[in-house]
Amino acid sequence: MQRRHFFTGLSSVAAFSAVVSPSAVLAQAGVPQAGTDFIKLDTPAPVETPAGKVEVVEFFSYMCPHCNAFEPAFSAWLKKTPKDVVVYRVPVPFLASFEVLQRMYYAMEAMNLVEKLHAKVFAAVHNEHRNLNSLTAVVDWLAAQGVDRAQFMTQYNSFSVATKANRAKQLTNAYRVDGVPALGVAGRYYTDGSMAKSMERALLVTDFLVAQARNGR
Repeated sequence: MQRRHFFTGLSSVAAFSAVVSPSAVLAQAGVPQAGTDFIKLDTPAPVETPAGKVEVVEFFSYMCPHCNAFEPAFSAWLKKTPKDVVVYRVPVPFLASFEVLQRMYYAMEAMNLVEKLHAKVFAAVHNEHRNLNSLTAVVDWLAAQGVDRAQFMTQYNSFSVATKANRAKQLTNAYRVDGVPALGVAGRYYTDGSMAKSMERALLVTDFLVAQARNGR
């Protein structure tokens, strides 16, 4: 989703990856190159992870069809990340109308509901074509999933959620994100489907960048 169009190419790369290893996929496309497959930020973005850990940020929007298509691949990748990799999802604030779903994500996170409901939100928007652009619609939908309305609203209006929403805006600007899905690594590197030629390969580029960050390069 834009600011600019990102080609995801998930189906073709996923089919290829099913018969060869991820390292072979990366080798087939060549070693990732700065300025082509990823960029190195001139000014590092802030990170929350302590020394010895590598931070990966996924920039997404529930309204984005490409993010919806990418979610299964990203979730599968997330389950296999090494212990020294810390992953954050960051809902982007491109439009004012995105704020409701952005704050909903952080409220769900505070209530430990992301694992249960994250994929369901994508399904509600893109498969069931539900309009979740208003707070009323969001609260009604969450209530139908068994979420307590009052508890959700307490988190939604909390200082913690407001702080995280503000940080999401700062990170989006620091990484110069102009479309989603996109990935940031260690506050230093940025890649997306447009640069990596697909979001599946962007995950392989991310693995490469994690190794670079781990080795202090």
